[in-house]
Amino acid sequence: MRSMERVECHTVIAVITSVVLLAECARGDDFAHAVLSYSPGTNAANGFTNPLVALGPPERFTGEGIDPGAVTPFQPCFGTNEIVSIGAGGQLTLGFSPPLRDDPRNPFGIDFVVFGNSFFTDSSFPSGVVGALAADGGTIQVSADGTTWITVGNVLADGLFPTMGWIDASPYSPVIGQIATDAHKPVNPSWTTATLAGKSYDELVIIYAGSAGGAGVDLASVGLTEVVAVRIAVPSGFHPNVEIDAISRVFPLSAPADLDGNGTVDAADLALLLAAFGTNSPAADIDQSGMVDGLDLATVLAGWSP
Repeated sequence: MRSMERVECHTVIAVITSVVLLAECARGDDFAHAVLSYSPGTNAANGFTNPLVALGPPERFTGEGIDPGAVTPFQPCFGTNEIVSIGAGGQLTLGFSPPLRDDPRNPFGIDFVVFGNSFFTDSSFPSGVVGALAADGGTIQVSADGTTWITVGNVLADGLFPTMGWIDASPYSPVIGQIATDAHKPVNPSWTTATLAGKSYDELVIIYAGSAGGAGVDLASVGLTEVVAVRIAVPSGFHPNVEIDAISRVFPLSAPADLDGNGTVDAADLALLLAAFGTNSPAADIDQSGMVDGLDLATVLAGWSP
């Protein structure tokens, strides 16, 4: 897809001039493979009741033919062919084959990620400064056998972290970016709505560290080693409808310099490091020296995958 025939380690790369488009390259088991059941509930959004749209990867570009734009934490997907709505008392159950497995080697111990269409309000429009989180919630449940269900605590299906489709797209970009984020890498769950408030878009890109966002779940938190199905449920009674885009499995990081966790050390990792250069961002501080510096850059260049 792209190559670097020769990398001189003494060269400081300040600008990436080549166009790099990272395709999704998904295997069949990267995302939910089947809709096991769907009940729209009492107030599902009209026209958003096709559960099949929750299969496959999360959306990176939305609004085609209406108001097109790259999916960012300030600009969520909203198409009828992109999200499925679950109203009060409703549920969506998706199956996985092979099962989702608990793996402590995964980033932050997270084993799968749920993507909704939550977004941040912009406290300095159109600059992209994090204000409040606009999210509808939804309960996440998991099952090892498709019969017995366990509720995941403290993680909302349509909540943190709003989807970021591209590393290099602006907050309200009308076009796709050139470097795709990784839908199989979670955001550091130590971040909260409160600690993200006031962060600029550039800071948000560094915090996401190549992740596409989404609500991360660690199966160890519910005492399971593997699950075959994930259910998103909405309580009965008065409750906003919840929109779901996709669910992806998480994979272990392959190398310290693989900052976006896509299995190779490439231009996306270089872009992340350069964006954080001179800061103390733990997402790019490979040698944990307290500063993203030339040694971290050298590590990325030394591990470059052709």
